[in-house]
Amino acid sequence: MSNMIRSVLVLLMLSITSIYASSDAIKKVVIQVDSSNLKTQNLALNNAVNLQKFYGMDNVKVEIVAYGPGLSILTRKSKFSKRVSSLAMSDVKFSACHNTMQKIKNKTGKFPALSDGVEVVPAGVVRIVQLEDQGYRYIRP
Repeated sequence: MSNMIRSVLVLLMLSITSIYASSDAIKKVVIQVDSSNLKTQNLALNNAVNLQKFYGMDNVKVEIVAYGPGLSILTRKSKFSKRVSSLAMSDVKFSACHNTMQKIKNKTGKFPALSDGVEVVPAGVVRIVQLEDQGYRYIRP
């Protein structure tokens, strides 16, 4: 067998192995919420639940990043506050934009109260870029 054919076969086997390995890999998804629209916010939460149901909780990492008007989904005043806290206990990560929180504080005099299980990140858009750099797939409902 010539060296050329051997090289092609090796590359083919490596490609096939890579395809099968990646299909077993943990899926990583970031969901952006930048809208105060309740239907959009509900859809984002439904997306997270559906991903966990389809792949299994141990086979998918989901992070919802909220900023701008979308930050409202992560506050204690939100219609979804209890659901957010419950999903946080089910390994859905929630990230709130500090820049947005600072703007709210500048207007109201205080930071918004966040639901249990929500983490604060310096900037929502920066967090999304960081996650994409780590191989997360981007979803925007």
